[in-house]
Amino acid sequence: MKETTQTIIVTGGAGYIGSHTIIELLTTTDFNVVSIDNFSNSTPASYDRIKKIANRSFESLNFDLCNEAELNGQLSNIKNIAGIIHFAAYKSVPESMTNPLLYYHNNLTSLNNLLKFALKQNIKNFIFSSSCSVYGNADKLPVTEETELKKAESPYGHTKQIGEDIIRFVCRSELNTVILRYFNPVGAHTSGQIGEFPLNRPNNLVPIITQAAVGKNSLTVFGDKFDTRDGSCIRDYIHVSDIANAHVKALNYLIDKKNKSNTPVFNLGTGDGVSVLEAIKSFEKVSGKKLNYTIGPPREGDVVAVYADNTLARNELSWQPKFGLDDMMASAWKWQQTLEAGN
Repeated sequence: MKETTQTIIVTGGAGYIGSHTIIELLTTTDFNVVSIDNFSNSTPASYDRIKKIANRSFESLNFDLCNEAELNGQLSNIKNIAGIIHFAAYKSVPESMTNPLLYYHNNLTSLNNLLKFALKQNIKNFIFSSSCSVYGNADKLPVTEETELKKAESPYGHTKQIGEDIIRFVCRSELNTVILRYFNPVGAHTSGQIGEFPLNRPNNLVPIITQAAVGKNSLTVFGDKFDTRDGSCIRDYIHVSDIANAHVKALNYLIDKKNKSNTPVFNLGTGDGVSVLEAIKSFEKVSGKKLNYTIGPPREGDVVAVYADNTLARNELSWQPKFGLDDMMASAWKWQQTLEAGN
C-alpha cells in the first residue's frame, strides 16, 4: 500500500486521456493528484466532472509548461512527489502539418522543462505519453515494441519520436520512465459524464462520428483506395478507460521496481486492426443511427494501417483491455447524448 501523502503530477489533466487517468488514480489508489493544464484544448469543467465521478478532490494548477520559471515556481512546493504522468502536448496530425513549428516548440519544450524539474527534485518515476505514429508506415503488422521506427509522416509523430529519444538519453541512469505508445484512444467513461471534448472542430474519427449523428458535423472518410480490405485506413481503436488503467499499472510497475530497464516501451492497443468504414458500421449498429458520409481524398500525414501487438504490456504490466469496439462506440454515443442534454 502506498503512503497517502504521496503525490502524482498529471500534466494535461483536464484533457481527454488525462481526465480519465485522474479518475482511475482517484478511484483505485490512495495517491494525491496535482493536475496541470492551461486549457489550450480543454476546459475547467473537466475537473468538476472528475470530482463528481470519483467523489474525491484533487489540486489543479493553470500554467504553460513551456514557461520554465513558472513551472519551477508552481511545482517546487509540492511535497513527496512519487511520479509524473506527462500527457500535455498538441496532438492534431493535420494541424501539425500546417503549423509544424508550433508542435516542435510546445511538445518538446514542455517535455524538456518537465524532465529538468524531475531531475532537480529527484523525482524517480516518469510516464511519457507517446503514440503509434512513431512507427510511420511499418513494413510488417502488427507492430511490436521492437519494430523499426520509420520516417514520421507528420511533425506531430516526429515530436513523439524525438521525445522518446530525449527520454532515453536523459533517463539512462537518473530516472525510471515508461514510454506508452497509444494507438487510437476512443470512447468515454461508462458513466457517460466525461469523454472527448475538442474545443474546435475535431480531427479524430469518433467525435466526428458522434457529432455527425446529431447534425453538428459532416463526416468524411479520407480515402477509400488504400491497400486495405475495404480501401479505408486501418487503426487500432482502444477505449480511453483501458488506456487510463494502463497508466496506473505502469506507474505502480515503476514504483514497485519491476522494470527491467530505465526506459521500457509498451504498446497500448487492442491488437485488432479496424478500418474507418468498419468503425462507422459499429457506431451505426449500437446507436441505431444511419450516418451519411462522403469519400474525400487522403489526408496528408495519415498512415495507411497500423495496429498493435500488445503482448508485452499484457505480460509485464498485467494489463488487459476490457472494452470491445461496440463498447467504445456505445460509450462515445452516451457521452454525446450527455452533451446534447446540456449536462
